[in-house]
Amino acid sequence: MSHTRFYGMVPPVVTPFNTDGSVDHETLANVVNHLVESGMHGLFAMGSTGEVAYLTNRQRHDVLKTIIDTNAGRVPVIAGAIDLTAQRSIELANDAVELGADAFVVTAPIYAINDVKEIEDHFRIIGAGVDAPMFVYDIPVRVHKKIPADLLVRLGLDGVVAGVKDSSGDDVGFRRLVMANRAAGSPLRVFTGHEVVVDGMLLLGADGVVPGLANVDAARYAKLWDAAMAGDWATARVLQDELTSLFEIVFQATGRSGDAAGVGAFKVAMAAQGLLKSPAMAAPVQALDGDVAERIVEIVRANGL
Repeated sequence: MSHTRFYGMVPPVVTPFNTDGSVDHETLANVVNHLVESGMHGLFAMGSTGEVAYLTNRQRHDVLKTIIDTNAGRVPVIAGAIDLTAQRSIELANDAVELGADAFVVTAPIYAINDVKEIEDHFRIIGAGVDAPMFVYDIPVRVHKKIPADLLVRLGLDGVVAGVKDSSGDDVGFRRLVMANRAAGSPLRVFTGHEVVVDGMLLLGADGVVPGLANVDAARYAKLWDAAMAGDWATARVLQDELTSLFEIVFQATGRSGDAAGVGAFKVAMAAQGLLKSPAMAAPVQALDGDVAERIVEIVRANGL
């Protein structure tokens, strides 16, 4: 598959749960249809927003199958194969490809303490073990290491890596990566994981965006992409400001985990719109409720949803 097929708004799909802790596959299928029909250009399955760390291998397989089967080839699916080490990620990635994923994404090693050369070998081992485009997920908050731009570009030039999803929060580093990639002939498709600086990231040359908030407001992100592609940066800025206002939902919970405050807020907002039956989270994370949930719903309504 041509790497150029990977572009645009590619939301990380949430994993709906029933109140008994089981995955709600019916609602998951509805979420997939909603995202695709709202104009998303791809789907990012089994990422942080999908609560991948809390799922068993069987659940990962079943959730991914529901996403791929429901999508039915309408847009590319990039599947998370996130695990402790290379061999474990290879098993997950090959399962994803067998199910029909168009590409897969991996992080630097988790738990294992590796130097830069070992991290490079980690990606090369995975790339050699899976016959599909590989994306690198640069997310230091979860793996406690930042992947150097020169390493990513080198892996791109060598045909090991097809793209990067940058969730580092390092905007200077992201711009340097985009520029280094461009100088090397653009071997990588470069995506930002930011929700609130999408207009700026597209202006500087990002190929796409993986915004968790698109689960809550996919249509506005689609409009933002269209405005940016038309060079209408004034409209893009207005839409980004509106989405930034909506993003205030993730700041309503204090003293809770990042997963609860972030993904939990998305789920409350989705449930308020009828996109989810329940804002239930994967155990041991508890859903947001009470005053926090009420404030989130107020923000959602104030932003026209």
